[in-house]
Parts: sequence; structure tokens; C-alpha cells
Amino acid sequence: MTPAARVQAAIELTDQIAAGRPAEQVLTTWGRTSRYAGSKDRAAVRDLVFDALRCWRSAAVLGGGESGRARMLGVIRLRGEDAEAIFTGQGHAPAELSEVERDAGRAPEGNEALDLPDWLAVRFRESLGAATEQTAKALRARADVFLRINSLRGTIDQAIALLANDGITAEPHSLSPTALRVTEGARAIARSDAYLSGAVELQDAASQAVVDMLPLSPGLSVLDYCAGGGGKALAMAARLGGGGVDAHDAAPRRMADLPARALRAGAKVRIVSEPQRLYDLVFCDVPCSGSGAWRRAPEGKWRLTDPQLAALCATQADILDSAAELVAPGGCLSYATCSVLAEENAEQVRAFLARSLGWRLESERQFLPSDGGDGFFVAVLRSEPVT
Repeated sequence: MTPAARVQAAIELTDQIAAGRPAEQVLTTWGRTSRYAGSKDRAAVRDLVFDALRCWRSAAVLGGGESGRARMLGVIRLRGEDAEAIFTGQGHAPAELSEVERDAGRAPEGNEALDLPDWLAVRFRESLGAATEQTAKALRARADVFLRINSLRGTIDQAIALLANDGITAEPHSLSPTALRVTEGARAIARSDAYLSGAVELQDAASQAVVDMLPLSPGLSVLDYCAGGGGKALAMAARLGGGGVDAHDAAPRRMADLPARALRAGAKVRIVSEPQRLYDLVFCDVPCSGSGAWRRAPEGKWRLTDPQLAALCATQADILDSAAELVAPGGCLSYATCSVLAEENAEQVRAFLARSLGWRLESERQFLPSDGGDGFFVAVLRSEPVT
């Protein structure tokens, strides 16, 4: 496919997403049915579509409309590329630009430039204050690719050397002692020896830093209460010297790949359908808006509604209350989100402390994209005897 043909494909896929179809479903279907598209073509089209999703509002303003064609014209302008050279109408390229399209578009302003819905821009300002603009604009850009080195399989230097054998360049990142930022060859990770041998796992640097903040040491009993795919359960197991960690999720199918991942990593992780015991540490990485990770999943920024956010907050409170009952006396309850919204983070913790006797806050931190990874929040609460 030519670069222009890729843009035309992205226009058509963007229209489907605007009509309500999930982005991943649209891209997967196109990839499977477009036999003419090679791996580089699929990657390039995906990048174009995700650039449009990250900058959905500003791209429409720059392109002069809300169609897939207008938004992709906006993306080309955001990239600083020559739209006339792409919109030629030749072969499989998009049709030539009209005079109206050439003159259409303007510089985004206010919430348009932040690429946030108006109602979410209000929440960002309430939550982040002076960091609002920097955070919102960071979420418009592609995220770095990070790896977690598995200390059960080797050192950080050994992991870097192993990755280099497969043409992958990575460097340590200051946010976590286990974090590597991939600077070259990211698309080769899944088939590299370093990944297949369990020496590294894909995991955001701030996600790793969340686990670094947990009071973990070998011998403690640990439950990952909302384990999902199990990335943090594996990171906790490594800090425990191999395990064991119990993993639970309200939707067990999310953990389907966890046993194989644990075997590859040399970690002891046991899936439990219904936790029946008390633990020294219960970790809750709760369902949330995902606002801290919208660089990676930008569709959520435009699909989320105020009622949905309220429902998520109610679910988070229920999870905290349920998980607290599984903490042994003197043990810890840790709460985490990949959100930058205060109502899901610090306010949620304060509300729990206000309604729950016998708990104190030991530590908390809000990670922002300016720290180098995704936006994450983590709090560690300690159980104390009620006097």
C-alpha cells in the first residue's frame, strides 16, 4: 500500500468508529479481510486511526468537519505533512482536496486544543489544577513502550543484552528500577527471546512504580483482588522472590493467559475463584475511567459519560469495602487506578477512611504522564485495632 492508500483506509475505518463500532474490532476485521495489506501497512493504518482517536476533537477542527475524511485531513495537518501530496485521487489515494477543504480548518482553542469533551475538561481542572494542560496534551501523543525486567530470570543488564540480540534497543527508566524504555524495535518484542523466555514483560513504567510502592517482602500472603491479565500479580510475585500470589477477578476469563505467563516468568501465582482466607496484603487495581492511559486506549476518552463515571466510582467503593474484609489484622489494603481524576483516586480513599473504622493511610501517590509513564494512582492503607 502507498502512504496515500493507507490514509484512505484510515478514513474509512475512522468513519466506522464514529458510527459506534469499537476501534479494536474495526481494525481487527480490516486486518483479517484486507489480504493486500502487509504487516507494515496494518501498523501504519493503525497508527493513523489511533492518532485520530487521540486528537479526535482537534483533528476535526483542523480538518474542517467531523467525517473520517476531515479528521484524517486534520491528522495530516497535525503531523505537519503535505496534504496535497496525499489527497491526489490517484490510484487508491483519497480524492483530491476541494477548494472548500483547502480553506477549511482553524487552530483549535480551549478544550478543543486539550482534546477533551467539555464535561471532562471540567473534571481535569478540578483534579489537576495547574497540571491540567500538560496532562491533557500528553494524552494526545503516543505512549512509549516499556518493559519490566523479571528479576527471577536475570538482571537489567542481561535483559538489555538479550533484547539487543533481536534488534531491540532499550534503556533503564528512572520511574522504576525494573523499567526499560524501548527506543527501537518495539514491534519485535512479542517474538523475541527475551520475551518468550520470561526475562521481560510488557508493562508501563508507572504501573511498575505502583508495585514498587507496595510493602512487599518474601513470606507475606498476597491477594491481587482485581487481577485482570495478571501483569501486577507477576510483578508482585517477582518482588516476593517468586511468589506466591493469589489472583482473583470478578471476570475470571480475563485471567485466562495468567497460568502460562506465570510459568514463563518462573512465578507462583494461584488463581482463586472466591478468596476464603485473610491476607497480609490485598491489592485492588480497580475498574476505572482509564483516563491516565488514554494515550494507549484513546477511544475511552470519547465513549465515557458522566453516568458511567459515577457507576465506576460506586463499583470502586464496593470493591474497597469487600477487599477490606480480606485483610488480616495489621495488614495492608492497597488501592490503585490508571486514572488522573480525583473522584476515583484521593477522594475515593478519603471516603473509605471516613466510613471505615480501624484504617490509616500509610502512603499515596498520583503518577502523571509528566513522570514518564501513564497516569496512575496508588494508596496503601494499614489495618489497625479499633480502640
